[in-house]
Amino acid sequence: MKIKLPEEKKVRIEMLPLIDIVFLLLVVFIYTMLSMAVHNGLPVSLPSSSTVEPEQKFTLAVTIKKNHDIFVNKDLVLLENLKNVLVQKSEHEKKRGVLVFADNTISYQILFKILDKIKEAGLYEISLQAEAQNHIKGD
Repeated sequence: MKIKLPEEKKVRIEMLPLIDIVFLLLVVFIYTMLSMAVHNGLPVSLPSSSTVEPEQKFTLAVTIKKNHDIFVNKDLVLLENLKNVLVQKSEHEKKRGVLVFADNTISYQILFKILDKIKEAGLYEISLQAEAQNHIKGD
């Protein structure tokens, strides 16, 4: 008498779940890249705002640190040289504007001195940057 043994099935890698995972990862990476704000500012403690929206149309950044150090993108600049540096760096930009990252402890007077230098450099589109508030305290 002959005994029938069950046929051995070959191991198979299912492609449909693999394709689903690949598309899911692709969507996550695309969404992450689109939601990131690209800027050249340095980390400072920005003021907070409940209506802030990340600015992405300018690449030139002016950062004002707590100790009043001024940076254009990541280069330290003296206030006296700010106008010349901005003119030089903005001449190759498609969109002539600047993102201003000012520490929330600097005085209004310092901020306006820097804004004056930016305008003297011919940059009239200025975007003051802020952090989004996580929650709004009671009125």
